[in-house]
Amino acid sequence: MMTDGAIPPAAAAKLGVLTRVDGSCGTIALDRPEALNALTTSMVRAIAVALRDFEADAAIELVKIVSTRDDAFCSGGDIRAVRQARLEGRHADADGFFAQEFALNQAIAEFSKPYVALIGGVCMGGGLGLSVHGTHRVVTERVTMAMPEAGIGYFPDVGASHFLNALPGRIGLYLGLTGERLSGADALYCGLATHFVPSTRLRALSDALDHVKAAQTTQTIAAFAVAAPDSKVAENREAIDRCFEAESLDAIVANVRAEQSPFGEGARARLESASPQSLRVIFDLLRRTRDLPLAECLAMELELARALTRSADFIEGVRAMLVDKDRQPRWRLT
Repeated sequence: MMTDGAIPPAAAAKLGVLTRVDGSCGTIALDRPEALNALTTSMVRAIAVALRDFEADAAIELVKIVSTRDDAFCSGGDIRAVRQARLEGRHADADGFFAQEFALNQAIAEFSKPYVALIGGVCMGGGLGLSVHGTHRVVTERVTMAMPEAGIGYFPDVGASHFLNALPGRIGLYLGLTGERLSGADALYCGLATHFVPSTRLRALSDALDHVKAAQTTQTIAAFAVAAPDSKVAENREAIDRCFEAESLDAIVANVRAEQSPFGEGARARLESASPQSLRVIFDLLRRTRDLPLAECLAMELELARALTRSADFIEGVRAMLVDKDRQPRWRLT
């Protein structure tokens, strides 16, 4: 979704990230389309460098992050590469990826200029880390957003223990444990997005942002935004809060099993297919981080990431869901 202008150097394209300046806007474009823009260490580094450069340039009023693929913003971190690094004993590579990714999440949150994520398709895991911490998160009717890590033996990271806890009621715990997929309307209702713009107007909005002052960012986006369609999360809000308000994981599972509704059936299926280890980790993490700032949440997540990606459930979950794709993980039940 790049606008017309100078072609970035070929070397930059190899990183999976294109950067450019259009008018008063610095643009970061995710460009690893064959992998749905799954983040590599090189991509994380390139984004971090671009942010530093854009922040230092007084002529740049705001930054936008987009995708060169209309149907995918970012599918998350390249978890298959992390798994392979663990299997090969390249633990410094795996640990280094998480350290740099989480540092980037903090840098986005602290960025001194408007930071606009234009999300037009799949946005999962690390894709939320590239967007949610920014000042403006624009979604469309084509968006699918989720933190589905429990299904691969991992946990929602990239600051999720901070931003999930900030969501209304028990929505954050519900999303973290079930990995429920959200529409653009759901994301707006939950607070993960700030504006809903039809996909047919997203390119025009991107172009308009190239020529505004920082103080005009919100007004410019609002001119393209419309009321979102109905949200399924909003429709199920009472059941979400009731089922997930319990103070123990076992009680939550029992509540969901007792919920006789399509919502209950879907939540039950997702909980039952997830790694039991991951569910315990996610529940405990979100309890421990309820009132912590982002930096402390990321520090805790980094320690967990280093440990959990060495676990048998992570190795097996990624194999089943992303490598062999038989979707039949054999979880440890202890």
